[in-house]
Amino acid sequence: MGIGAGSPSHITLEAIGALADVDVVFALDKGDVKADLLAARQAIVDKHAPHVDLVAVPDPPRDRTPDNYGAVVRDWHQRRAELLADAFVAHLGREGKRRGAFLVWGDPSLYDSTLRILQRVRDLGVDVRSRVIPSVTAISALTAAHGECLNQIGKPVLITTGRRLGERAPGTDAVVMLDGGAAWLEHADPEEEILWGAFLGTELETLRRGRVGDVGEEIAELKKELRAEHGWIMDIYLLRSGA
Repeated sequence: MGIGAGSPSHITLEAIGALADVDVVFALDKGDVKADLLAARQAIVDKHAPHVDLVAVPDPPRDRTPDNYGAVVRDWHQRRAELLADAFVAHLGREGKRRGAFLVWGDPSLYDSTLRILQRVRDLGVDVRSRVIPSVTAISALTAAHGECLNQIGKPVLITTGRRLGERAPGTDAVVMLDGGAAWLEHADPEEEILWGAFLGTELETLRRGRVGDVGEEIAELKKELRAEHGWIMDIYLLRSGA
């Protein structure tokens, strides 16, 4: 089930109802650096389903700057699936009478690997049947925070990553997720508008907008400062031309 971009109020009534009907919530624990992400999930469980146990499964490490990105991620997903398969058997049993859940940051359909990893768990021979409950995406949280529409009239919007922003066709508006650096400095037109947000939906929410040529460097420095201060950062931005 999706839990939104950071605000506890992003979780839907449908998800709250389903959460109360499970036995275990599973979470991949990314360690001390991102402990507050696990704490946010625990807070949701404590509020809406205090009878449910939260089981943290250590997330296996991976190379963040690989030569072959696809191969490294596929191997990482496989190792995650093997750990989760063991956790499912240990905490849910094999009889199919107990239910587990994942609280997915954002929405399970958008740049999240949980559904793909569950398929890998099935491929390992564990009989998993799943139901997906949608939620607020980081994209809708970004546009709402800036009070703007996602698309311009008659124009498409590309959803991509910082790694692949350079492949965008000229003049195409884009939402950029999972940018480990500041790809807009290299791949955005200085005349484009950037609508940027970090820690959306949380008390740490930080917003900036303007022409890339005017605010691009400022946002890049701000992002470095926020990452250094908190040990991690989740940010997303919209680039649009002719705005």
